[in-house]
Amino acid sequence: MTKRQKQQNLSQSRDGGYTVIESLVAMIVVSVLMIAIAPVMAFSVATRVQARRVELASQAATAYINALRVGAIKPPTDPQPTKGFPAQDTSDAADAPPPPIGPADLYCVDLDKETPDDCAGSKEFFIQGLWRNPVNPRPDPTTTGYELTVRVYRADVFSSSSPRPITTEQQSVANSGLGDPKAPLVVMKTQIPPTTQGRVSPRQALCSQLNPNPTGANATLCR
Repeated sequence: MTKRQKQQNLSQSRDGGYTVIESLVAMIVVSVLMIAIAPVMAFSVATRVQARRVELASQAATAYINALRVGAIKPPTDPQPTKGFPAQDTSDAADAPPPPIGPADLYCVDLDKETPDDCAGSKEFFIQGLWRNPVNPRPDPTTTGYELTVRVYRADVFSSSSPRPITTEQQSVANSGLGDPKAPLVVMKTQIPPTTQGRVSPRQALCSQLNPNPTGANATLCR
C-alpha cells in the first residue's frame, strides 16, 4: 500500500514538473513574438498619428487660403494689416521658395482652441505663405491677384532639438513614422484672385500672371 502511494506521489510530482516547464516555454515563445511584432505595431501607430497630423494640416492650409481669398488677412499696406500675410517670393521661378527662418511673420492656425494662441499645441500649425506675380512687384498684390505657395509646419518646428535645418520638401506619410518636425506636412500652390473691388476680374488677373504680354490667340483669350 505504501509503495503504491509513493508511485502515485512520484507521478503527480513529474506531472507538476512538466507543467512548469511548459509554462516557461510558452512564456518564452510569447515574449519572442511580442519582441518581433512590437516595432511593427509601434510604426503602425506612428503612421496613423502622422496621417492624422497631415489631415489637420490640410484643413489649416485650406482655412488660410480661404481667408486670403475673402480678404480676411490684410496685406502690409492696409491700414489694419494682419500678421501672416504671404511674403513676396523673390526667388527664381525654377527654384523653390526659401524655408521660414522664424515664427515672426508666419500665420498660426489653432484647430483645437484649447491652448493659448502661441502655436504650441498638437493641433496648431505654422503656415508659411509666399506670393509671386511677375506683373505686380509692389508690396500689395491683392489688386491684381497672385500665385500663392503654402507650406504647413508643425508647431514645434522651431523648438525641436533636431539638428537638421528646416526644409521645403513635403514629407511622405508612408515611410515617415512620426515624421520630421523640420519638414512641411503639406505644400500647396493655388491662385488668389484680386480682393480689391473695382479692379480687374479674376480671369484677367490670371491671364496677366501667366502671360504678361499676350499676343495673337492669347490676346483674344485674355480680353
